[in-house]
Amino acid sequence: MNENKVNKSEAEWKKVLNDEQFRILRKKGTEMPFSGPLNTHFEEGIYNCAACKAPLFKSDTKFNSGCGWPSFDAAIEGQVKYVLDKTHGMLRTEILCQSCGGHLGHVFNDGPTASGTRYCVNSVSLDFKKS
Repeated sequence: MNENKVNKSEAEWKKVLNDEQFRILRKKGTEMPFSGPLNTHFEEGIYNCAACKAPLFKSDTKFNSGCGWPSFDAAIEGQVKYVLDKTHGMLRTEILCQSCGGHLGHVFNDGPTASGTRYCVNSVSLDFKKS
């Protein structure tokens, strides 16, 4: 049973996402570091899920971690789902859009801000809306 609020078939997602978005959001891929346009983007606004447009991160939580992907020190409460990821011989915490289940990236406890948290997110998974 799919517990996401937004339920679409693979064919439906392929109609609304480009190939790279589908590969990352639906197939849990990763974009190349430093390749995403939102990595060095610092305007005021909200970073939404590129698939379902649910709000995920506020611009005031974004920081430059130097890792090559957009980094945030907090997610909007209740908007991100956390799942243990044991792939690639590592133990990590995967982050998914709570609304549609789209793969966003991973969260780590090595952030330089007061929260100590670094949400490492694929640019392709995000859709920025200026405030």
